[in-house]
Amino acid sequence: MLTLHTRIQAADHISDEVLLAYDQRERCRLRLALASGATAALFMPRGSVLRDGDLLTGPEGAVVRVRAALEATYRIAAPDPQALVRCAFHLGNRHGQVQIGADHLRIRADPVLRDMLTGLGATVTEEQAPFHPEPGAYGGGHSHDHESRHLLAPVPLRQKIHRPGDVERA
Repeated sequence: MLTLHTRIQAADHISDEVLLAYDQRERCRLRLALASGATAALFMPRGSVLRDGDLLTGPEGAVVRVRAALEATYRIAAPDPQALVRCAFHLGNRHGQVQIGADHLRIRADPVLRDMLTGLGATVTEEQAPFHPEPGAYGGGHSHDHESRHLLAPVPLRQKIHRPGDVERA
């Protein structure tokens, strides 16, 4: 069994591929069934999210390309940009994972959210599509063109909390 634990930017030769749904791509430990029929053990740092096209390698030297599987999703369109932003707000208010397109949003299929969105005036279309939600303000992630991607917000440092009665040390 191969061991995969390192993400690389490029390779001269791709040994195999693995097709993963989003919930599998966000796991840091996973047994993978590769396209060739071989198996691999995935060991990534906690918080890692694999994206379509990522290349993984390990001590054996094999390079495996990650492919995003088609999943049951909803494509959300709205009559105008303000209505689409309103839909995004309500999805975010429910801490939903959302993929943002130029003129649409995409979420995993969820009948409750579909009903909410249609109630907001959106057009919700069920589609089988790869799901690539936004990583979030602290998620970092990386862009599809493999340029470095900066965090959307600063990561808070561990702060000392001052409580009444604390003695300040010099």
